[in-house]
Amino acid sequence: MLIRDAQPGDEDAVADVHVRAWKSAYRGLLPAEYLDGLRPSDRICGYRFGALDADAPHTLLAFDRTALLGFSTFGASRDQDAADAAELYALYVDPGRWRTGTGRALLLASRERLHRLGYSEAILWVLRGNQAGERFYEADGWRRDGSSRWEDPWGVRSEVFRFRRALP
Repeated sequence: MLIRDAQPGDEDAVADVHVRAWKSAYRGLLPAEYLDGLRPSDRICGYRFGALDADAPHTLLAFDRTALLGFSTFGASRDQDAADAAELYALYVDPGRWRTGTGRALLLASRERLHRLGYSEAILWVLRGNQAGERFYEADGWRRDGSSRWEDPWGVRSEVFRFRRALP
């Protein structure tokens, strides 16, 4: 497996994995008609790879010889009460590659990169009911910190719980 920084031209592959992961991971947690209507082409414009701005989010990609296996996106925390922390904004793996070590490799690489960027702590948010996601992060030392909020990802109102851990 190769892990590298995302670059211009990777948007289509990332959008495809992103949507397929949502459709699998959040089935039963978000409305089926909403998930069925997700299209990679709707997500592509949201990615900005290769930005020279140091404050721009970073995205790492995991590949096998020919295909994108997954990605993670991270940067500075967007939460005022965690302003000194980093945030893992997204970590999604192709559903056919779940439980193969791809997610763990991306998580470790993301934590290491954030530590090199000077962060000593990170946060992330998990969708209510995503027990597999919670177990995945807890196995890596992440713990709920008691914060929750309602948000509207891609237009669907949902509750999320915040997790936190020391870096690396």
